[in-house]
Amino acid sequence: MGISERREREKEEMKDLILQAALKLFLENGYEKTSIRAIADLIEYSPATIYLYYKDKNELFLEIQMLAFESMNEAFEGILVIQDPLARLIKIGELYIQFALDHPELYDLMFIMEAPMESLDCQDKKWQDGQASFESLKMIIRDCQDANYFKKEYDVETLSLTIWSYIHGLVSLYLKKRLGIFDDNRELERIQESNAMFSQFLKIISEQK
Repeated sequence: MGISERREREKEEMKDLILQAALKLFLENGYEKTSIRAIADLIEYSPATIYLYYKDKNELFLEIQMLAFESMNEAFEGILVIQDPLARLIKIGELYIQFALDHPELYDLMFIMEAPMESLDCQDKKWQDGQASFESLKMIIRDCQDANYFKKEYDVETLSLTIWSYIHGLVSLYLKKRLGIFDDNRELERIQESNAMFSQFLKIISEQK
């Protein structure tokens, strides 16, 4: 391995070290209470070292979000083989729920943790992966409209937001332990049952268009 290759590997290793420390502190302390100095202390380097890789905390937060969305979008790749758009829509909802259950900490950071909106646009970077997830949902909704499952006069973005809001609300209630109000230890079963009901509701709507 040459000098340039070794330096590049060391750079990537340092970035990974910083990202893992930042993720840990964001999840433990929240966005506002996490500082560059705290991240530097955790990895036992000076804050100046972190600034060699990231402009500020916003950019660091964005980088972690982008990696999380990449992981979620990869989980959605399997839906492309489903020809029927309504079946595809129902499947992406199932995969979304499964991703949230499998990666609760990442989901919290992606959709629940409070952070300033400027973290979505650092150094001219766009929130491409987060936007890509929503665009995928919109594309499926359009396909459903083209297949006459939903009325074409429905606004695509509003309908997409409505469906996303239901799924997000369901998993958020679970992750924040609000489903414990039922006191029957059936939280996971309730999620599956609720989603099955919602899927049936979508089918009913498509039949009554």
